[in-house]
Amino acid sequence: MKVYTGGGDKGKTSLFSGERVAKHHVRIDAYGDMDELNSLLGVVCALVPAAETRLIQDMEDMQRNLFVAGAWLSTTPDSPVIKHLTPLSADVAKDLEKRIDAISGMLPPLKAFILPGGEVVAAWAHVARTVCRRCERKLTLLIEVEKMQENEQLAAIQVYLNRLSDYLFVAARYLNQLLGREDLLWK
Repeated sequence: MKVYTGGGDKGKTSLFSGERVAKHHVRIDAYGDMDELNSLLGVVCALVPAAETRLIQDMEDMQRNLFVAGAWLSTTPDSPVIKHLTPLSADVAKDLEKRIDAISGMLPPLKAFILPGGEVVAAWAHVARTVCRRCERKLTLLIEVEKMQENEQLAAIQVYLNRLSDYLFVAARYLNQLLGREDLLWK
């Protein structure tokens, strides 16, 4: 099977549900940002010290969840394909909350804003966090533009992205601490 099809050469692409839309369509933009976030998680995961198996597992789980979320974003709500999609459970956001609490418990209390950066892996976690926030913004735009405020799955994805950005923030702090770098406070 070839990687290229030529189908998008004129600025259109197919959604998972089959419709052809412009490559700049808000839906494409939303799941394109999610794809970028997934790739950034791959970078962070590749840079996490190998002994941090729990953190690596967290990141791989996040990548899997983002694939599920991307399938929902690339499918129109009235498509018959929707019945074949795996739901993103509200439990995934709850699981992230537990992990955030566990990691936060290993960190000194935060008393000021910090500058993103530090060790390379932590800096990449901060970049992933900001892309995650962009994903949230694009998702809320998609929900508004396509008038899908009552879509249960998109609501679950929105909550998940909000928790994921929080997780990436504490993970960046944890990685800096693990590697001997203190938070750089904004003054």
